[in-house]
Amino acid sequence: MRIVFWNIRAGGGVRVGRIASQLERWAPDAVALCEFRATPPSLELARALAALGLPHQCTTAQPAKPTANRVFLATRWPLTRIRLYSRCDEAARLMLVAAIEAPEPVTLGVMHVPNRVTGRKDAFFAATLSLLGRWRRGPAVLVGDTNSGRPGIDEETRVFGPKEDAWLSGLERSGWLDAFRLRHGQSRAYTWYSPNGRNGFRLDQAFINDAARPRLRNVRHDWGRRVGPRASFASDHAALLVDLHG
Repeated sequence: MRIVFWNIRAGGGVRVGRIASQLERWAPDAVALCEFRATPPSLELARALAALGLPHQCTTAQPAKPTANRVFLATRWPLTRIRLYSRCDEAARLMLVAAIEAPEPVTLGVMHVPNRVTGRKDAFFAATLSLLGRWRRGPAVLVGDTNSGRPGIDEETRVFGPKEDAWLSGLERSGWLDAFRLRHGQSRAYTWYSPNGRNGFRLDQAFINDAARPRLRNVRHDWGRRVGPRASFASDHAALLVDLHG
């Protein structure tokens, strides 16, 4: 089973054709997206994924706020959305979890952690630790743009601090491990570069719980193909590919 996570940047815009083509090349069984919107480009991308054999879909995007960045899931097999009960409004908008009826069932979640400048990051941290700390639903993988990382290893310029480190440590104590680190140890890899300083950060991550860990085959980052006159990528984030047994 291949899961592809990708922050598609601002709903995809005119890049949705390139995004869909790149997703097809990766041959996913499940796709999780950040910055999905209820706009025509994002909806076009959803239709393209259905045509690629991923017709089972759900999203937190709403027509009432079409340009708001939200999250999205599409899978090859039927899915059942799991309702999250949290006092954090951001968790309801920027976190989506569903049970996937794959040959070997698994629960897949996608999240988009707010930036610190929003003032809502700490509340989101607390909500996710509460929800995941009491997880009792079997094998699960949670992917997303966390706007977080380990100080000194997931950054080229110091940005992450004690709060990001404490959140990641809290996930570990609850049995949710960074899948990239499980496979690649302390290797440095960056999934987003600041447009001004061109400093790299590993913002896009996958966390796998104890029950799913034996199924982890591989995890890697992939920027996809460069195209066009400026040889640009389809998004400003690298995608994250997670391969599971079954």
